Order: sequence, then structure tokens, then C-alpha cells
Amino acid sequence: VDLVESGGGLVQAGGSLRLSCAASGSPLSTYFLSWFRQAPGKDREFVAIISYGNTTKYAESAKGRFTISRDNSRKTIYLQMNDLKFEDTAIYYCAAGSSFHTDAKSYYDWGPGTQVTVSS
Repeated sequence: VDLVESGGGLVQAGGSLRLSCAASGSPLSTYFLSWFRQAPGKDREFVAIISYGNTTKYAESAKGRFTISRDNSRKTIYLQMNDLKFEDTAIYYCAAGSSFHTDAKSYYDWGPGTQVTVSS
């Protein structure tokens, strides 16, 4: 499946952004879809995952602030990010995999990423 993220940008601390990830190619029904992020000099880290049945899981850093959702009819997943902090600055990637897993190595399709910059 081909994935393309959008919605990144520059936002002040405390602000909000909604990221989108549009999928094309294969149907989404068999995929687990996740958001990861990578800050400069750091490893790519898990942010959130959603199953086709809308079961979700979040990284501790995202709990209470971020919400992942999916619209299967539009073949799109979203990441609503509220109360953004400077440390949320990173490139955000969406990824598709075949299991409910938080390890980036478990995913085989990735988007090119979208930059999120939070100013303090």
C-alpha cells in the first residue's frame, strides 16, 4: 500500500495539529496502521496504532494528548495532536503492517513523512 502524509507544520507549544495519511493501492482492511516519529539524532519511535476494528494503543508520551483514527471509506488515517510540546518536534511517518505491533521493524510500507515543528 502507498502512503502519503500531510498536515505537518510549525505550531506554538500548546497548539494543535491534525496529521492525515492517505493510502492507495491495496484495501486497508487487512492492515494495522501506525504513526511513528523521528527527531534529529534519535531513533524512530512508535506513537500510536489502530487496527481495522479501531482498537488503539499509544506511546506514553502520546496518551491523553494524541488521538489516532481511521476512515476506511476514505482510506485515510489521522493523528489529532493537542497540547503540543517542543519535544514533539519530529518527522511523523505513517506505516502499514500485518500485526498489532509497536516495533518499526514490523512494518513494511511507509510514507515519506511530514515535518512537525513545535516552537517553545
